[in-house]
Amino acid sequence: MFEIKDLTVKVLDKTILEDLNLTINDGEIHCLMGPNGAGKSTISKVIMRDNHYTITKGTIFYKNFDLTKMDTTEVARKKVYLISQNPIEIAGITNAELLRTALSDNNELNENILEFNRHLKDICTKLAIPNDFIHRDINYNMSGGEKKKNELMQMWMLKPQFIILDEIDSGLDVDALKIVASSLKEYYDEYKPSILIITHHPGLLEILKPDYVHVLNKGKIVKNGDYSLALNIFHDGFGASIMSREDFHE
Repeated sequence: MFEIKDLTVKVLDKTILEDLNLTINDGEIHCLMGPNGAGKSTISKVIMRDNHYTITKGTIFYKNFDLTKMDTTEVARKKVYLISQNPIEIAGITNAELLRTALSDNNELNENILEFNRHLKDICTKLAIPNDFIHRDINYNMSGGEKKKNELMQMWMLKPQFIILDEIDSGLDVDALKIVASSLKEYYDEYKPSILIITHHPGLLEILKPDYVHVLNKGKIVKNGDYSLALNIFHDGFGASIMSREDFHE
């Protein structure tokens, strides 16, 4: 379903990712972990075709489409969705306007305005956010927790099939994290998307237990495992995972 093959990425003259390989099958949850500066967030930005990053080698295929030959809009139309640790604010465009435009662009706006608003209100209730989020400007003047919930509201409407969570748990208090993680789990149980989680913290993984965990260091995946690998890292740190060359790949 999703495959990164031999990917090398530079910013200016600095290599950030080198010969990276990662395969995520339909319905799988993968977690990417690693020290600060290892290149984790770079992967999410390259998938979404941020033009600050230059691919010098390799491919990114999703459902037999080469994402490296697309721009951000084209990637989003393939049902790839990113929630970052600090979602962008867009003043002057409301959530409702964004969602109606995006759904219309994909020929998926099958509800009249009353049904559309009723659907959004149900999602607001699910996420414990006020109904006025529907008509608020996108993430504008929102707290960190409100922005994450706002992005989840959009997720529930757009129904992506490949979701990237780039440190979505950053800055969330205990209650907000529980709501966010539970909503993601509910979405996963209903739609079975593939998910790539980038995180430093255990809270999200306790609810969205990944099938596979990968440790990234200096632009390369140096160890692969299951959920128990994440638990070991939370307990012992990254040292044991990145010190031994024997553990670079299973």
